[in-house]
Amino acid sequence: MTFDSKIFVGLRPTSKKSAPLREPYQSKCQWDGCESGGTNRAPVGRDAEGLYLVFCPQHAREYNKGYNFASNLSDPVTARYQNEAASGARKTWGTRVDHATEMPLPSTVRSGTAKTLNARKSAAQHQATKADLQRRKLKVLEAKAFETLGLSQDATPEEIRRRYKQMLKLHHPDVNRGDRNSEDELQAAIDAYKILKLNGFLLNRRHSLCGSTDNTLP
Repeated sequence: MTFDSKIFVGLRPTSKKSAPLREPYQSKCQWDGCESGGTNRAPVGRDAEGLYLVFCPQHAREYNKGYNFASNLSDPVTARYQNEAASGARKTWGTRVDHATEMPLPSTVRSGTAKTLNARKSAAQHQATKADLQRRKLKVLEAKAFETLGLSQDATPEEIRRRYKQMLKLHHPDVNRGDRNSEDELQAAIDAYKILKLNGFLLNRRHSLCGSTDNTLP
């Protein structure tokens, strides 16, 4: 019996290569009534963090103009797209981010391990720092920086860093096929991040709230 017999012919694989997946940017612009290609990503916001819509450059600018991370603070048109995307009524891409809003405080029962002691100390410091920041009235540029990044004023350092990285990826020309229409938003995000960093909002513990640096950039 040879390998060309009917038995071996019947055992030959018949599966075909699967077609490549379509990239999101090949989809149509999701702005109602627009037939252009969806080349620009637009984040949904707090209610569906990690998910995004796709628009053509013109409608991406309109969406971003009225955008706030919290949809209830966005203008009505942008808020409608955010709410429909968050509820699943409008198609989205990406992966939803689920994370706790508060850092859990480890058990107060004393443990013999240094790891447990350090974790409890770090969590306690974080909660104390957050309470101090909430008591202190933000300066004008600090409040504006949080607004630019679409964050609440009690955002943690981790949330600030994560949101900053998202905005860099969203507005950088390299991820928008060289489109520079979002350069203003990109620079605004960079400036906002610098302000928060200079004023201690990216530290796990602020040593002196009263002696924070000025709001001016170098």
